Amino acid sequence: MLRRRRRSAGSAANPRWLRPTSRRSRGINQVSTHSMLLFVLAAVAVIVVVRWVAARTGLPAAALLPLIGIVYALLPGPNVGLDPDLVLMIVLPPLLYSAALDSSLLDIRRNLRIVVSLSVLLVLLTGVLVGIGFHLFVAGATLAAGIAVGAAIAPPDPVAALAVGRRVNLPPKMVTIIQGEGLLNDATALTMLSVAVAAAVGGEFSFPSAVAQFVLAAVGGVAVGAAVAWLVRLARPFTADPLLSNAISLATPFVAYLLGEELHVSGVLAVVVAGLIVGHKTPQLTSGAARLQTSAVWRLVDFLLEGFVFLLIGQQLPEVVKGLRQYDTSTIVTAVAISVGVVLLLRPAWLVMTQSLPRSLHTRLGGISEQDDPDEPASARQIERADRNARRLTSREVVALSWSGTRGVISLAAIFTLPLTTNSGAPFPDRDLLLFCTFVVVLVTLVGQGLTFAPLVRMLGLRANETDQARVRNEARSAAVEAALARLDEVAAMEPDSAVAVNTTRTQLLARLARYRGRLDLLEQSGSSELPTSPAYETALRVRRTAIDAQREELVRWRDSGRLPDEELRVLERELDHEELLLPRRTSS
Repeated sequence: MLRRRRRSAGSAANPRWLRPTSRRSRGINQVSTHSMLLFVLAAVAVIVVVRWVAARTGLPAAALLPLIGIVYALLPGPNVGLDPDLVLMIVLPPLLYSAALDSSLLDIRRNLRIVVSLSVLLVLLTGVLVGIGFHLFVAGATLAAGIAVGAAIAPPDPVAALAVGRRVNLPPKMVTIIQGEGLLNDATALTMLSVAVAAAVGGEFSFPSAVAQFVLAAVGGVAVGAAVAWLVRLARPFTADPLLSNAISLATPFVAYLLGEELHVSGVLAVVVAGLIVGHKTPQLTSGAARLQTSAVWRLVDFLLEGFVFLLIGQQLPEVVKGLRQYDTSTIVTAVAISVGVVLLLRPAWLVMTQSLPRSLHTRLGGISEQDDPDEPASARQIERADRNARRLTSREVVALSWSGTRGVISLAAIFTLPLTTNSGAPFPDRDLLLFCTFVVVLVTLVGQGLTFAPLVRMLGLRANETDQARVRNEARSAAVEAALARLDEVAAMEPDSAVAVNTTRTQLLARLARYRGRLDLLEQSGSSELPTSPAYETALRVRRTAIDAQREELVRWRDSGRLPDEELRVLERELDHEELLLPRRTSS
């Protein structure tokens, strides 16, 4: 990912890794491996420091990193340019796959109407309106070129909004909508972009052909993603080993993407569908040890990739402004105003309009039951939760969703894929202007909305009902323990010799069940959405953590005195780490 050599429209993709280049030269200056390593380490250091600052100030790292990238881009020295092939083939698949693994297939299905509305219909409408605006008001701009930049700036990147939303405890339904939108909108935008570029390069456009291409790409992407998920399921015998499970998990998004692209369907959608299905089936596909390690690996991948791409956004400033001297100031201002205006104004207008439709048009796509068995009657609380999930968005939720549409590196990567020339050999219409408009939209939304989203959510008073969330967790815990007790009765009946082991395990489970039921009683008595405090519960957690710390200290003393080898110390530490991992992160949960 470096300052790209310009290539013609017909040249093949040529992805390459990071190589710092001089701003004073359009060519690529080879640098030593030592310099490359120092450059990468410096970027990692910046990402770590910004993450630390963000955790203590409440400012989103996704907004701070592009600003740092801009400052760096204005300084003398090597810079990093954006290679769209690298972003789309190496960066996008793992980020989308990781997000899909952490998403809920059932929750997205329950909110599918609004997710599709935002990720498909709104993206298409944004691209078309921007294209029409460019065609009518920007001198010399073609409709196809305008739709191309509209497609690039249409899909929000939910990373910044979700990071802020989780920190301020945004309600789960809002998180699901933002997450689901971010998973699906890239496929819509990139497909629309390819159609627009084909029209701009070839000078011909067929609406039926464009629709057919879009449907084929979508249906094919879903099919490829489902097929890849099926292949992952076949690999289940290998996933008991955490290392093999990690290797398969890391390879899956690239397999899905490359297979989709090879079949000329949406590789992005293939990655998302594969991630949603695999994430839904993970409890049956992998062992506990594999899940713990795979989750840790993906968190690290997300942390580093997201940090690099947000730094990369800011460093594109020299590239996007260098070709603007050929345009009048009025043309630039008009183009930017159309791009930013449509992005900022159309989203709230669309949300208000769709939420104002008659109730009969708000039928959700998907079932309302939250149970696995459709024949089992739903409890009153389950029905209440399903009804709350099915209702229309409130005005406060509409305002928050309107301000959650931050754009990111995918928009820049998409617009950088525009060819230099058309099929006739003429320059691609207004390419440099389109690059600049995309950069401004990304910067305005990522920094402007990213920095103000948390204050807006707090001002609106949108918070998850922590009491309800804790109640659901403890109900599920109690049900799981009751299932274990029932299974123990079966074991005792079939294996009389296991009576001692069964009784010991039953005693431990009954103590755990009593703790969960006591917590449920406390939650039922609470009339607030805030978690109730329990001194006895918090004391018990503090005592358990103190005991674990004491064990760790004693093991280290044994190691330091030569009585315990380091290898055995690591085994025993891992046991204590897992025991500590079982404790709630928040003492009142």
